[in-house]
Amino acid sequence: MDNDVSAGSGTTTVVGRLALGITLLAFGLGYTEVIDGVSAADAVSIAQYVGGVALFVAGLLAFRDHDNASGTAFTALGALWFTWAVAADATVSANAAGLFLLLFALVALSLTLAGGDQLGQGAYGLFFLSLLLLSIAMFADNDGLAKVGGWCAVAAGAVAWYAATAALAHWPTSIPRRAAGRGVTATG
Repeated sequence: MDNDVSAGSGTTTVVGRLALGITLLAFGLGYTEVIDGVSAADAVSIAQYVGGVALFVAGLLAFRDHDNASGTAFTALGALWFTWAVAADATVSANAAGLFLLLFALVALSLTLAGGDQLGQGAYGLFFLSLLLLSIAMFADNDGLAKVGGWCAVAAGAVAWYAATAALAHWPTSIPRRAAGRGVTATG
């Protein structure tokens, strides 16, 4: 099995992915309502300090280390998480909340399409799907769709957490590539 831990194995990237994973897990579990009495609003402190401040600082440190991909991802997501947390107490319409989540989803889509390692793209892709579903749920006032979006956020958090843990523990971080079958060559 391929143990490609070079992509995303730097200390700053590990810290950033842990912060993102924790925030996504808290945020997602809040929307799923799987834990009695816990809602997305209960994730505000984690979103503000871990997802906002810590992730933003990890992004700045990544820029210092000339890791522009992680720097861009972590500072952008840190700023967005901080904004979400600070605005959580504000009274806004469902459409305004849906618009914010949709704009947040576009950032996650950009991060997904930017490339990088498979685990990073997987986490950002699931996060994009989560935010898109949550945005639509806000516009349509659909609690069931919000729960599905929450589960996508939980999955994204689990992937981000695995990516950080895999880098620390030197576990596999990519899917091994094999030839399509016997007798297949590069020229076909």
